[in-house]
Amino acid sequence: MKIIGVIGGSTCSEEIYNIAYEVGRYIAKKGNILICGGLGGVMEAACKGAKRENGLTIGILPTNDKNSKNPYVDIPIVTGMGEARNIIIVKSSDGIIAIDGGYGTLSELAFCGVLNVPVVLIKSWDIGIGLKEDNPEKAVDLLIKLIEKKI
Repeated sequence: MKIIGVIGGSTCSEEIYNIAYEVGRYIAKKGNILICGGLGGVMEAACKGAKRENGLTIGILPTNDKNSKNPYVDIPIVTGMGEARNIIIVKSSDGIIAIDGGYGTLSELAFCGVLNVPVVLIKSWDIGIGLKEDNPEKAVDLLIKLIEKKI
């Protein structure tokens, strides 16, 4: 069982929401735990997908209020750290799937590069780290292989 981080914007298009939902679903279906920033957008969609498969979800919240979590987070971790909580998400993950996202996602990807955390990118920042794969199921499979160092 792996802890897989899903990172991406707190707001997103319907297309990105649907992709994140499928990523979350496949993470849980394959018996893994999903960790994210616990808010809306990509994070909510991924958690919702994981819950569809009875998966466990963890939200590392930027606020001081555990009620700021999206309704699909099982375990809210309150930090009161704002964007600084991004390092906790990365360090707690065996690997990361980045879906779309803004500057917060970019900061998390930078931490992945510094800490050598495996990354798969779905329509996200191209900064020279991670592998690209736009199919949600293939992205999860690819990340698991990267984590297990099979490729």
